[in-house]
Amino acid sequence: MTKQQNNDDNMITLIDEEGNEQLFKELFTFDSDDFGKSYIFIYPAEQENDESVDIQAYIIADSEEDDGQDLVPIEDDKEWDMVEQVLNTFLDDNGNFNA
Repeated sequence: MTKQQNNDDNMITLIDEEGNEQLFKELFTFDSDDFGKSYIFIYPAEQENDESVDIQAYIIADSEEDDGQDLVPIEDDKEWDMVEQVLNTFLDDNGNFNA
């Protein structure tokens, strides 16, 4: 998926392979020295005021087609475990995000 930054720094638009656009809110990004990659947590913008949101995680990679960035699915189990541990450090006992 291709990431396009919106005017609001915390909002991004994802464009899938079919050209469909969806607006997401950026929760936070972080770098991993162990894996040598950057990661992003996002959730659909329309869920911003919902009691629960669908948090998604991706690898941030430089786009091969232009100067933008691509969000790449995380496919390695060890990488997923690390990403989940990072997210869990920001979730309270009720699953609420605390930055």
